[in-house]
Amino acid sequence: MMQTRAGSSRSDALSHAYIQNPPIRCNIPETRGLFYDDANKLLLSPTADQVLSWKVGMPSQHNPPNSDLIGEGPVLSIRYSLDQKAIAIQRSIYEVEFRNRETGLTFSRKCKQDSERILGFFWTDCPTCDIILIKTSGIELLLYDPEQNSLHVVETKKLSVNWYVYTHESRMLLLASGMQCTVFSGYQFSAAAGIVRLPKFEMSMTKSEANSKPVLSSDDVHIVTVYGRIYCLQFDRVGMHLNVYRFYRDAVVEQGSIPAYSSRVAISTVDNVILSHQLDAKVVMLYDLFLDSLNPISAPLPLLLKGSSGSNSRSISEVSDSISSAYEGMIYSDNWNFLVPDLICDVENGLVWKICLDVEAISASSSDIPSILQFLQCRRSDPAMIKALCLAITRTLILERRPISVIARAMDVLVASYSNFLRSGSTPPATQNTGNDQSTAGSGVASEHAITGTATKSIIADSSSGMSMHSPSTSDDEVNPEESEKLVGDKSLESSVSQQMASHGSSMATSPDEMYRFVFALVEDEMSGDPAYLVSVIVEFLRSASREKLKMNPDVYLMMNQLLARSNQHANIALFVSNKIIEPSKEVAMQLVDFGQQNYKIHKLGMDMLRQLSLHHDYVSVLLQDGYYLEALRYARKYKVITVQPALFLEAAMASNNALHLAAVMRFFSDFAPSFKTTLDYGRYQQVLSELS
Repeated sequence: MMQTRAGSSRSDALSHAYIQNPPIRCNIPETRGLFYDDANKLLLSPTADQVLSWKVGMPSQHNPPNSDLIGEGPVLSIRYSLDQKAIAIQRSIYEVEFRNRETGLTFSRKCKQDSERILGFFWTDCPTCDIILIKTSGIELLLYDPEQNSLHVVETKKLSVNWYVYTHESRMLLLASGMQCTVFSGYQFSAAAGIVRLPKFEMSMTKSEANSKPVLSSDDVHIVTVYGRIYCLQFDRVGMHLNVYRFYRDAVVEQGSIPAYSSRVAISTVDNVILSHQLDAKVVMLYDLFLDSLNPISAPLPLLLKGSSGSNSRSISEVSDSISSAYEGMIYSDNWNFLVPDLICDVENGLVWKICLDVEAISASSSDIPSILQFLQCRRSDPAMIKALCLAITRTLILERRPISVIARAMDVLVASYSNFLRSGSTPPATQNTGNDQSTAGSGVASEHAITGTATKSIIADSSSGMSMHSPSTSDDEVNPEESEKLVGDKSLESSVSQQMASHGSSMATSPDEMYRFVFALVEDEMSGDPAYLVSVIVEFLRSASREKLKMNPDVYLMMNQLLARSNQHANIALFVSNKIIEPSKEVAMQLVDFGQQNYKIHKLGMDMLRQLSLHHDYVSVLLQDGYYLEALRYARKYKVITVQPALFLEAAMASNNALHLAAVMRFFSDFAPSFKTTLDYGRYQQVLSELS
């Protein structure tokens, strides 16, 4: 099979996922392996007596690494404590060494060499312990005492363990036992819930043709956290599928299976999307479990190498181009190792890449627009770009005059998303934090073993730190690592809109005001030949907004009335107003009054709306404009409207050339506004009245 070289990736090649330049460069001479400390987001590479560290996700990846002395000796695994005051180093299958970074003092924890082996360890933020030591005979919950430079045993849990899988984001530990390694004991160690023990469960395995019993490998079990839910994906090599399990506090429920098309599969999670890498076929398949669907959201496509679009620095760009042109590694090479949740390490070239989604390409590849909008509303990677993309898709839907049923579904998605955004307590514009800071619990994932060039390790969990308002509700019985912190885990037109969106915050939720400004107002001119269709679109939008009880921008109603009046559909205006499809407001009422110059019924609707809203001043002013000054006078007296100047009443009465009416108006203001007799208007109109008499 012909190998696809990363250096030959073209910008016009079709792909839904890509690895992004610039990579983290870890190819320093004299280093001995590469480890990933997921809890602290550190890439660690030991030398003869030091450990070099690179922070994943830092703005610049070209600074020299940090270093710490760790002494001489083998390193099977290495991790910093969560406060980064200590380093734990597994020296052998029988010993873990602990080093205080401030004092340099060390001590070791050893196991019984004749009866057990140390499989690994991890630091935890559980309130009862600091570190978990996993052995073939069970697990030890230990408390680290830096002052005494020692460990205290909190609890020991005895059970047979063949291997284990753990992710820091989910705080979930799975211990495999049994002849086929399919029987699992599960524990969760979190700051919020303490220690939660899951019921023991067994993963299913397809029997081979020879009726032999396959043994499950740790490489085939992946813990992922998406939308605050904790799942486990188990690769069945014989059955060629991934079994999907979901964890609850009191149960582990099998959700179904995802097909596999390769004898080797790796898993990544990017922005709550599960990526199933089919390593033999050299393609990646994307799954979004938001609606509990196990269907792929796109066709299998290759992984590409792209430059960072957000970099404006010439030097960084030149370095990226140099790396891209010099990189001769094969896409999905045997030297690739998948680090949790969204990193790839090229061991041979000493590069670590970040996996990204191309949401624009995903959107362009699907004809199911409402589903694509639903997908986009769940993404967190670039809220401003996603919002602009959703608005552009909606405009295109309207301009292409798609069926109203499709428009209705699209509106339901956008409106429900904004409603959920408001219910979450957010106030637009709001910035969604998608970072992976250590201060946010549940922000990382663990890879328990050294990165080697011979095996693909992919113990995965999602890197998105927070569950947004668009996430499905999490069951009270569901395992949730950090409940207390709400974790659960046309081109020119588009360019102009994107620039305007920069001032509207960084949430992808689209408000009614934005729908009007960036969708309806922009398509109105192009829809001038078919106002009825645009009215139908707006009606569907209003229906969705009404169901969610959202406050509407009055400009939407004004546009709708304008479209109806333009096509002489005054009866529909009256129908929409009477049925409260068009909500009453001062702006709408005054517009109806203006339309009423050609249609008395519409004029009356506007006047009734002014009275309904108790806009007495405006009601009196319109009566005066229409020449009904006596009615205006009676209304002003009844509702004590004192904000309309007497001169307006007097001018209207004088225009009628009726001395009796003018005298009545003069008498009214003289009786009810004693200061009126001292004004210039009184003297002026008294003279006019004398002349008329």
